[in-house]
Amino acid sequence: MFRIVGDTNIDFIGKRKFSFIFSGALVALGLFAMLMISLDRANMGIDFVGGTMIQGVFEKPVPIEALRGVVAGAGFAGSSIQELTDRDKPNSFLIRIKETEDIDGLSAAKSLEKAIASGFTDNAFRKDSEHTIGPAVGKSLRKDAFWAIIGSVIGILIYIAIRFDFRGGVAATIATFHDVLAVLGIFYLLDIEITLLIVTALLTVAGYSLTDTVVIYDRIRENLRKFRRKAEFVPAINRSINETLARTLNTSLTVLFVVVVLFFFGGEVLHDFSLALILGVFVGTYSSMFVASPIIAVWEAAYPKRFK
Repeated sequence: MFRIVGDTNIDFIGKRKFSFIFSGALVALGLFAMLMISLDRANMGIDFVGGTMIQGVFEKPVPIEALRGVVAGAGFAGSSIQELTDRDKPNSFLIRIKETEDIDGLSAAKSLEKAIASGFTDNAFRKDSEHTIGPAVGKSLRKDAFWAIIGSVIGILIYIAIRFDFRGGVAATIATFHDVLAVLGIFYLLDIEITLLIVTALLTVAGYSLTDTVVIYDRIRENLRKFRRKAEFVPAINRSINETLARTLNTSLTVLFVVVVLFFFGGEVLHDFSLALILGVFVGTYSSMFVASPIIAVWEAAYPKRFK
């Protein structure tokens, strides 16, 4: 099989202090982002805070930047505009705005249509559909998204605990939660809008990270059967990570190639989604080697017990 790296002898466990400090900073950033989200101080999409979606078509071509300028000039600064590639309906756009209340006596949708008509007097805009999500629905969706992430993390804990042992499940759960918080924190820091699609990306990241961790845990269990002395526990974990390093890098780079292409050519609607996956690949690969496995080593030093 093709291998990016040959046989390695890296002391992953010996670098655990540095990795724990770095990971602690990422987790702190993610927890701060969650706090800001709970206080409604984050850049949340209309899925979570409510808003209006309007889909329509222009008679003639319109530069998307010109449309963004008109929409922002009408007071809808938090809008998101996507150009639709529909052969049957060229010049189609999907506009998302975070307003639902009346503006100057007009609904948000009517006010937006009026602004577009004034900005493109020689190019008629026909509305095809309009959907409004109220603030109450948005809060309900935010709550459901939170419990979806918590439920997936609990599922990971149970799965790993059954397949390996309880402490392995705890370590894998911590690593997975670390990955989700890291990506969420970076998105908050970059002021990227959090939508349901981003939540989907976070759940995908959790699944990817778990897969990589399970491969390393399988090799750790195999090697621990060969080395029975307590003094050989840490070397066995280091050997396991080094033995699976080529596989880990091959998998990560393969996935990374796909999501990078998606990032550059997938269009605006998939731009943030693919960015979350790119960050997730990096963070998930890192955590399986520098978070999940070192936790097992630290736990063993404090409370000696072997994998089943």
